[in-house]
Amino acid sequence: MECSYFGKCGSCTLYRLNYEDQIISKKEAITTLFKSLYQGSFDFFPSQDSHYRARAEFRLWKEGDTLSYAMGAADKKSTLCIDACPKVDLKIAALMPELLKAIESSSILREKIFSIEFLCTSEHLLVTLLYHKPLHVAWDEEAKILEQRFGIGIIGRSRGVKRVLSRDFAEECLDVAGRTYRYRVFEGGFSQPNRAINRAMIAWVLEQMSECEDLLELYCGYGNFTIPLASKFQKVLATEISKTSIKSALINCELNDVHTISFLRMSAEELTSALNHERTFNRLAHLDLDAYRFSHVFVDPPRSGMDEKSLAFISQFEHIIYISCNPQTLKRDLEILALRYEIKRFALFDQFPNTEHLESGVILKRRSIL
Repeated sequence: MECSYFGKCGSCTLYRLNYEDQIISKKEAITTLFKSLYQGSFDFFPSQDSHYRARAEFRLWKEGDTLSYAMGAADKKSTLCIDACPKVDLKIAALMPELLKAIESSSILREKIFSIEFLCTSEHLLVTLLYHKPLHVAWDEEAKILEQRFGIGIIGRSRGVKRVLSRDFAEECLDVAGRTYRYRVFEGGFSQPNRAINRAMIAWVLEQMSECEDLLELYCGYGNFTIPLASKFQKVLATEISKTSIKSALINCELNDVHTISFLRMSAEELTSALNHERTFNRLAHLDLDAYRFSHVFVDPPRSGMDEKSLAFISQFEHIIYISCNPQTLKRDLEILALRYEIKRFALFDQFPNTEHLESGVILKRRSIL
């Protein structure tokens, strides 16, 4: 990837290395980090090194009536104005300069705007404009002109207000292992930023599945992994704390004609208490938890990893599938799980080229007790 802002923008920190050398560097770093826990080989899934981000957010910098996209500078103390970003999806990259000019030309749209968020899928491009002012009907009329001109969806946000002009979601189609999966991703909910790597992650997990009964999933999001995995299990029980993600997950089941998943809006800690028969919840009154025979548990926690109680809880299952976005907290959690489990497969997914970030996938099997 070539970028005129390398060394000035604080986002891409590995710009001095070509992509092949970045891969070598990341493999070496992970091998060193986990050498006390795993000596096997790593499955590595590279990304295209440019135009890979389907989700992006930019601050806006204003000089008079002129607007610029802005990023944090490499010195971590200042702001850098940019006119392009080669990391973002080609559809976002093409839209960015024209959209900014259109916003600049409207006093209503440019007044007190401070950020723009982009969400790009195979089917839609959704743009959220964020403001430090109330939004009213006059804003709607101006924003609708942009929707029609660019063929995009636009949402306006200010404190406590969300104005949706046409839709507040984008639909995605992913071809994985010979099947097409459809997802509806709502604005404000989490979605995987690198679509090609997301496909690779789902396919890799599916390849590891055999001799499956029921699946328990914690931190399920909008069903990104849940729905494809349902084809490998008898029943699936999946939880997520985000109301937006659960709304999306339920719709995605219908879109994919999947009816063996029960989605619950609960934290991992709450479900752990319920399955351990420590607490009862009205949200679970319609489910017979004792009817599940979980052979696998799937976790995809936030960067902070898993809490001690949840780690102890998942340690009762024969197989664990752990997807991690933070190698440091993954190592911490694996140091606990390795007391009872053997790491069978370890994969690395390069979601963000030109940065130190690396996603991981680990398959664990409980050790036999002699």
